[in-house]
Amino acid sequence: MNSNKVWLITGAGRGMGADIARAAIKAGHKVIATGRNPDRVANALGNHHNLLVVKLDITDAEDAKAAVDAAIAKFGAIHVLVNNAANFNAGYFEELSMSEIESQVATSLFGPMKVTKAVLPIMRKQQSGHIITISSTAGLVGYTFCSAYSASKFGIEGWMESLQTEVEQFGITTTIVNPGFFRTELLTEESTKYTENTIDDYDEGRRQQLQFWKGANGQQSGDPAKLAEALLTIANEEKPPLRFLAGADAVGTAEQVIKTLKEQTDSYRELSSSLAY
Repeated sequence: MNSNKVWLITGAGRGMGADIARAAIKAGHKVIATGRNPDRVANALGNHHNLLVVKLDITDAEDAKAAVDAAIAKFGAIHVLVNNAANFNAGYFEELSMSEIESQVATSLFGPMKVTKAVLPIMRKQQSGHIITISSTAGLVGYTFCSAYSASKFGIEGWMESLQTEVEQFGITTTIVNPGFFRTELLTEESTKYTENTIDDYDEGRRQQLQFWKGANGQQSGDPAKLAEALLTIANEEKPPLRFLAGADAVGTAEQVIKTLKEQTDSYRELSSSLAY
């Protein structure tokens, strides 16, 4: 692998972000590992001459600019950006407050946008770069209890697909990553917030949903260390994929989405095709 690449990784203090940072350093890359708590990032990754730990709250555009400036001062370039930091505001849509919904979008959609805006001038000047943004299977299909989270991830999908058409002229590539269930820390109490607003009609369903989501923590089938290695493989390709489905469950979800869309298209093909002037 090219040991001259410089990676900027968000949410690198734990979970998948830490695994990606470790894999990149092990492969000989230079890494700017960022997080809201830089001490946690440093404790997770240790000391290395190819590692720079920087504070970055992805919801703060000034933080993003400062992190990019620090990266350039240290390593002189940014070749790969990994938008990994995320959270999960869970609950039925009607029970979620607008502040909870806005918080979800601010972190999971606007956050990666702010970091990418800070990085793009560097990559445009370089005439090269690779932007990897972690989405979810919840960006391919909606799930119960995940309306706010899915809204942010569906937003990631549209933004990234559109962004690629704008930046490919500068030699910049993008990859959307759709992980299935990986044993990260997304479902821990620190990353997942269950709404405390309740409506009686949802009580039984909410009980089942809470049991499922809380029970899934630590039991997910995907290995984030293997996903980290897969991302290194993708980033080393001359023409990285526009989308990478991570995990057998993600592949199954995508295949079901394709099947359902085909069925819906065929069911109303005649009516859909009869709407011209």
